This record gives sequence, structure tokens and C-alpha cells, in this order.
Amino acid sequence: MRKKSIAIIAGCLVAMLVLAGTAFSRNSSTTTLKGVVGPGFTISLKKAGKSVKGKTLKAGTYKIAVSDKSDFHNFTLEREKPAKPHFEFHITKTGFTGSKTMTVTLKPGSWRFYCSIHEAMMHGDFKVTK
Repeated sequence: MRKKSIAIIAGCLVAMLVLAGTAFSRNSSTTTLKGVVGPGFTISLKKAGKSVKGKTLKAGTYKIAVSDKSDFHNFTLEREKPAKPHFEFHITKTGFTGSKTMTVTLKPGSWRFYCSIHEAMMHGDFKVTK
């Protein structure tokens, strides 16, 4: 009887450790959003290959990986509403070409990605909810 009880307790402990490990490993991954600016007058931001323009994302921490293909554009990410607290991330700047990655925390609200030099034609909007 005692061996059976020990075996049951050991089995329960192993199951708890496996479940705890699974839960922690899910929390440790950060979603990557991929941005591209240029060449020409184009800008995009995608999650898993699909544009986030006009879409809704969950609040949280994201990696933003930007490929800047033109030295006369930049890639800026900004929360527009609510206005406070203000969040604005200049991921790339004019004069730069190449790739940059930044980790950001997206809070609920209305967000915009854009080239600050040509914002009228190079922008996209998306929402972030809890």
C-alpha cells in the first residue's frame, strides 16, 4: 500500500512540473511584428505574414523588426488615442538603411505606424485592446 501511495504522489508531482513548464514556456515567447519601409513610398507592418492595418492586436510586449530599404524614409510607431500617456517609438531614422529590432509594450488604444517625412501617404492604423 505504501509503494502505491508513493507512486501516486510521484506521478502527481511529475504532472504538475510538466504543466508548470508548459505554462512558463508559453509566456516567454514574444510575438514579432515585421515592418518594411521603402523602397519607393511604401510602408507595412505585419503579424505572421498578414497586415495589421485596420486590425486589432492584444495589448502586450512585441518585438518590432523593421527592414528600412530607403534612406529618405523612417519607421515610427505611435499611440494616438488616448493621448496620455504618449507612446512614440522612432525605430529607424532618415539616412539609415538596414534592419533594426526593438521590443515595445503596446498599450490599449489607437496606434499608427508611419514615415514622419511622408505621413500623408505612408501610414497604417490599428487598434490594441486588452
